[in-house]
Amino acid sequence: MTHRIPLRFPCFLLVALMSAASAPDAFARAAEVPAGDIANSVVKIFATVRYPDPYKPWTKQAPAYETASGVVIAGDRILTNAHVVLYASQIQIQGNGAGDKIFAKVEAVAPGIDLAVLKLDDGSFFKSHAPLALSPDLPKIKDAVLAYGYPTGGNSLSITKGIVSRIEYVSYNFPVAGLRIQVDAAINPGNSGGPAIVGNQMIGLTFSKLGGGAENIGYIIPNEEIDLFLKDIAGGRYQGKPAMYDALQTLQNPALRAYLKLGKSVDGVIVNRPYRSDAAYPLKRWDVITHIDGTPIDDEGMVKIGDDLRVNFQYFVQKTAHAGKVALTVVRGGKTLGIELPVSAERPTLVSDLGGSYPSYFIYGPLVFSKATWEFLAFLNKAPLARTLGLMHNPLVSDALDPPSAERAELVVVSSPFFPNQLATGYSNPAGEVVRSVNGVRVKSLTQLVAILRDLKDEFVKIDFDQRSGETLVFPRTAIAASTEAILNDNDVRAQGSPDTMAVWRAKSAR
Repeated sequence: MTHRIPLRFPCFLLVALMSAASAPDAFARAAEVPAGDIANSVVKIFATVRYPDPYKPWTKQAPAYETASGVVIAGDRILTNAHVVLYASQIQIQGNGAGDKIFAKVEAVAPGIDLAVLKLDDGSFFKSHAPLALSPDLPKIKDAVLAYGYPTGGNSLSITKGIVSRIEYVSYNFPVAGLRIQVDAAINPGNSGGPAIVGNQMIGLTFSKLGGGAENIGYIIPNEEIDLFLKDIAGGRYQGKPAMYDALQTLQNPALRAYLKLGKSVDGVIVNRPYRSDAAYPLKRWDVITHIDGTPIDDEGMVKIGDDLRVNFQYFVQKTAHAGKVALTVVRGGKTLGIELPVSAERPTLVSDLGGSYPSYFIYGPLVFSKATWEFLAFLNKAPLARTLGLMHNPLVSDALDPPSAERAELVVVSSPFFPNQLATGYSNPAGEVVRSVNGVRVKSLTQLVAILRDLKDEFVKIDFDQRSGETLVFPRTAIAASTEAILNDNDVRAQGSPDTMAVWRAKSAR
């Protein structure tokens, strides 16, 4: 696992293009590789990355040089973790025991499920490095597992041994969830992207270690999740996994069951808040979901897989969804109904995810405006400011998961403290505050904010923020506009805004 900015709370899927013509069968099975040759299919990855700086969106963090692991798969490709190569400006791979490095490019990436595929500049590498055999089945609890990779602390291939201790359906990077295998093999930084082996077959890809001082608890992305990813990108574009986003609760409390007048034969989970409230949405509050595609759901919201495995029923969404819908059986008002629930890979929210891109921003005098992102919130969570924002009912805390609407497409924040300038005299640091309006016009998006500032003719610019208390900022319009160029020069800022905001700034008014 490499050191990096958080992959998001939450985080949406980065769309990456892949040539459909070169995509083989998504999960083609290689001939079984002898145990002694497994190491030949594992590679070391060298990446030079430039992460975004959400606090200073006009710049990037200093280059970081990281190493990780990867594995050869069918189709002359390298499979690794998304967090290994996201924001990489240069990627190289090195075969086991080799002295040369080969340049690589990201062909497809899904930060949500933490998977990526690389293509090499020199395809001859694959003539002597065969793909691993991929197990078509989940491993069994207590199966012996070997983790192959290149953890920090040495240059040669490392192999650690453990057992499969748990298989669960859990959240990866919001809103993406999936199966996850827990093992007790030693997993360390640099192991990310290496294969986990049971017998002579790969069962999944190493991707993280439990933090907080826990010992020998590592996690594997199973082949089933890899299979879905590879099948998806075979079409040339990563779409993501379908999911349901309704708020649910268990049916374990006896009083709750009595309140709903449910007989002992009814098991399932309760819809506490449907994802959508419109009349056409098939789920309603207090519906009890009893089956998914005919499979019974218990009062904890779990379903059985095989003889000894229980996982959250939402695992069946990715397995059974067809044409954007999944079949559910619900009990509503004492009657049993069959419904088709629409499911989607996307869950739009007011706070978005960078997904491998760099922040949009706009500088106006001493102020820096930006879109609110999960990466920016992750930065705030490390500072005492986060608690203050919650107490002040700042929308970054209270409204982040709300869906976009006609009134507000996104949250626009002041991302940084004031640049030093006399125009800001007497004002408190506004970093982290959400812009409500400019001269009384409600702000819906960052580009709309730029258009408002561009078209102002008033003597003063008045900026109000969306929280319980705080200051209103007032500036002389002519003076703040005139100060921008000098502020950019004094602070070595190359551009007043990102390309999207500058396109609006330079456009003519629509009035």
